[in-house]
Amino acid sequence: MQGNIYQNLGVAQIDMLAEIGNIGSGNAVTSLSMLLSTNVTIQSPTVKIMEINKAADMLGGAENVVIGILSIMQGDVEGMMLFLMENDFACKTLNVLLEQNYQSFYDIDEMGRSALIEIANIMAYSYANALSALTDFFITLSVPSMCFDMLGAILSEPSIVFAEVGDQLMFIKGDINIDGEKMKSHMLLIPEAKSLEKIIKKLGVSG
Repeated sequence: MQGNIYQNLGVAQIDMLAEIGNIGSGNAVTSLSMLLSTNVTIQSPTVKIMEINKAADMLGGAENVVIGILSIMQGDVEGMMLFLMENDFACKTLNVLLEQNYQSFYDIDEMGRSALIEIANIMAYSYANALSALTDFFITLSVPSMCFDMLGAILSEPSIVFAEVGDQLMFIKGDINIDGEKMKSHMLLIPEAKSLEKIIKKLGVSG
């Protein structure tokens, strides 16, 4: 695979990546429900291969302020997972988990930040485990790092580090319902180019 690796994928290969995203989303919701000890569901997760700047547009534009929690994939598959939290999701999960009353990003203290990192770590491993189960690859994740910034700035790091993949990524979004409140969840999965080739080859999916 040469050039932009995603552009060389066939329909069946993209469908296979989408299925990994769907299974990961289901696992993530189950894990979140257990962590929060409350009912959590997801409605029709959408998995798309898209340009980074289009992902920014779908999330409210490059100047939209979000929390980004980045995990590095290591082992048989290398790459990045970037979990993006908007205000309602971050505050709702923290308020249920910690029995607090956070209203905005700016209210979140050290305890809240630690809890968000743990939430993101659990959800990231849900996607990593889905990929591992389908491929029998060993995958581990780094300790997540968190930043609170404009979306454009947060997306700049993966686009620089994994420039050989091109300017595209796997964008996973879904409407999550927590305790009767609907909010959006966003995961960006960015396997390194050689790792993506390994995944396709392991699963034996032709275009």
